[in-house]
Amino acid sequence: MEFEAIQVGILSIVPPLIAIAFALKTREVVFSLLLGILSGTLIYSIASGLGVFATIHITSDLLVTKVGENASMLIFLSMLGALVAVVTRAGGSRAYGLWASKRLKSARGASLSTVFLGLIFFIDDYFNCLTTGTIMRPVTDSYKISREKLAYLIDSTAAPISIIAPVSSWAAAVISYYPVQAEMSGMQAFISSIPMNLYALLTIFMIFWLSLRQQDDYGPMRRAQIRAKEGQVEPGNKEEKSDEIAQITGSGKGLVLDMVIPVFFLVLFCITAMLFYGGFHETKGSLGERIFEAFGHTDAGLALSLGGFGALLVAFFLFIPRKVIKFSEFFSAITAGIKSMVPPIIILALAWAISGVCRDLLSTGPYVAGLVEQSNFPVMLIPAIMFAIAAGLSFATGTSWGTFGILIPIVTSVCVVVAPWLSITALSAVLAGAVFGDHCSPISDTTILSSTGAQCKFINHVQTQIPYAATVATVCFVGYIIAGSTSTLGYGISVAITLPTSFAMLTLTLLILPKIAKRISQE
Repeated sequence: MEFEAIQVGILSIVPPLIAIAFALKTREVVFSLLLGILSGTLIYSIASGLGVFATIHITSDLLVTKVGENASMLIFLSMLGALVAVVTRAGGSRAYGLWASKRLKSARGASLSTVFLGLIFFIDDYFNCLTTGTIMRPVTDSYKISREKLAYLIDSTAAPISIIAPVSSWAAAVISYYPVQAEMSGMQAFISSIPMNLYALLTIFMIFWLSLRQQDDYGPMRRAQIRAKEGQVEPGNKEEKSDEIAQITGSGKGLVLDMVIPVFFLVLFCITAMLFYGGFHETKGSLGERIFEAFGHTDAGLALSLGGFGALLVAFFLFIPRKVIKFSEFFSAITAGIKSMVPPIIILALAWAISGVCRDLLSTGPYVAGLVEQSNFPVMLIPAIMFAIAAGLSFATGTSWGTFGILIPIVTSVCVVVAPWLSITALSAVLAGAVFGDHCSPISDTTILSSTGAQCKFINHVQTQIPYAATVATVCFVGYIIAGSTSTLGYGISVAITLPTSFAMLTLTLLILPKIAKRISQE
């Protein structure tokens, strides 16, 4: 059923405020999003003259409509969960761990191997956390790398890499939140946002830096590393959160290629399908122009779903004929993988709905944009402020996806009215802030799963990781002020100024902090 958007003034910001307030209070994102949706549909029902009892009808219609519009994204997430579980069951991940343990000769090599493995598993943060930890834990233990450091490396190659990978569950989520009526498609906006996603890029730079320079730890992580060198390794808590995929035992027959080949074909099939559905074969111009144009007009959900299905077929014909796993085990792993995706799917569906309430029913974005326009607010600060808001909300709720659903429709509407040239930079700031909050939140799934995969005490992981994440976030905040200040020069020039400056600031910080830490420890 189609609903016509109405103007309700200040009441239009009530649903996101309720969702945010209850998320901060209860730490239950599903309950908070649902309450925000119901408050919005109640306001709409009364203001449009439909009566209070129309609230449930409008809510159910909105949920059905949003899920229907994005069904292909849900299929892709299910396919992704299934592929992760099948690859884990086949034992390809386990085989890589055995291969790596025989070839790594130093703590630096073990750390870098952990980082590279995490970057390979960019398709999904859950898969990354559980698989990388299971594979690398015996290796890092042998070189006296603390479990806290392993958990940090795992966590830093989970969400940060997923949010800049066009073929990932995170990309699918972001694309689905981007307004359909915007000047560019969700895929184009996502790809354009990558160079200015400062938190993701700087975090990846930092883990490489710390892996190469083994003596440059500071804060609680430095103390954890000293304990590890002395042979003190604390195992993780038995009561920590488990996961469907984590409970799957890998086959002893798997090879390293049983991990690499399915992931390779997933990326290949997804990109090929995106180009095909985007009309790459029909467009004209240079290769780069044709690719960008194709990504702009593609049906991302359909292409990703097709890629996921194709990768599953490859896995089937790779594993079953060689009897790496049994026929029945293959399909039981698919069931377990799909189950593992149910929690993020629920959050995604509710986030779509509250986005629909704000955008399609109550015109929240235009109202906020009007306030900003009338207030003479310095628009150059929009990226930095959106980064801070997204970071706080994501930290409090433990979810990036719910944060995306609330803030992306609002920030895109605001920028269209007051600063169109800031649209991509502001989007990048929201994505970066949400990933920072998710990265170090004590109630984030990836935080919990990273400590589980590393078998590190959860509270130790949180305490040692937050100073590192906060270091990057501080640099990012300054970076987004620079980005906002240079945005009128053009997006490309702004990126060319902001990125090198941000990397330089982080490098200087990472050179100074360890020296301060060593000096304090010697006093």
